[in-house]
Amino acid sequence: MLGAGAYVGWNIGANDTANCIGTSVGCGLISFKKAVILVTVFSFIGAMLQGEAVMKTIGKGIVKQDLDYIAVFVALISSGFFVTLATFYRIPTSTSQAIVGGVLGIGLAVRAEIDYSKLGTIAESWLICPLLVMALAFSLYHLLNFILQRINKSQLLVHNTLGWLAILSACYVAYSMGANNAGNAVGPIANLDIFPPAFLLAIGGIAIGTGAITYGKKVADTVGKGITPLDIPGAFIAQLSSALGMHLFSMLGIPVSTSSAIVGAVVGVGLVRGAKSISKKTIITILVGWALTPTLAATTAFLIYRGLKFLL
Repeated sequence: MLGAGAYVGWNIGANDTANCIGTSVGCGLISFKKAVILVTVFSFIGAMLQGEAVMKTIGKGIVKQDLDYIAVFVALISSGFFVTLATFYRIPTSTSQAIVGGVLGIGLAVRAEIDYSKLGTIAESWLICPLLVMALAFSLYHLLNFILQRINKSQLLVHNTLGWLAILSACYVAYSMGANNAGNAVGPIANLDIFPPAFLLAIGGIAIGTGAITYGKKVADTVGKGITPLDIPGAFIAQLSSALGMHLFSMLGIPVSTSSAIVGAVVGVGLVRGAKSISKKTIITILVGWALTPTLAATTAFLIYRGLKFLL
């Protein structure tokens, strides 16, 4: 069971590392190896300090019934599989949407009471978060450009300062990712009430770090270079905006997509330069992935659980 949770956590690290450092690596500010160490450390800190709220939502906030071991295992494996598939094809997808879809599919399979109000709130956040972050990034990038145009000091000093701010914002994104997504990995296991929350969050945090180190580079290239060209100020604003958005929803206990947050932020930065600077093909591919991930995870979890129960 813990292995299934760790598998989902590994997928989060493999796919969502791009959301933390893709922009910084893409603009040439920091090497992937150094950046991934920062992700590992700060995502673990975020998981341990603020991961419990989302874990409770995933654990018992959607399905109002204690699930058996098979149900939890199927929910986790079904969710993780489609994130693995997306990562292989370099598509930044939503692990939050995948696990919510997997839990929903299991809830329907066992005919449990489902809190559709909570589910609706989560679904609304998937739409609100990227739009909110996009608007924030668009506004902040305009503000930063306005300030930079009026600074007469050394360009080298400004460049170095923004570089450090971009790295710090990447750490903040990693912290927010751990706070929001560790609960996605281990939330269904928390439903079983057999492990302490801190232990589960530690497993989730370690698994995220492992995924980041072993398989995080593929999607990082898509986020950092595939949507729109980014300079250091753009990378800083994109990371800061996405982190602020994710942190807000983490404190509310709402699992949001780090992928949608960073993609929304990168698009917001790109819109400052004009819509033509944004790769429409990449955006469409990402949107299709976002729509398919929870749908396929829910359907697969439902069918596998029903099939296992029929055979057993």
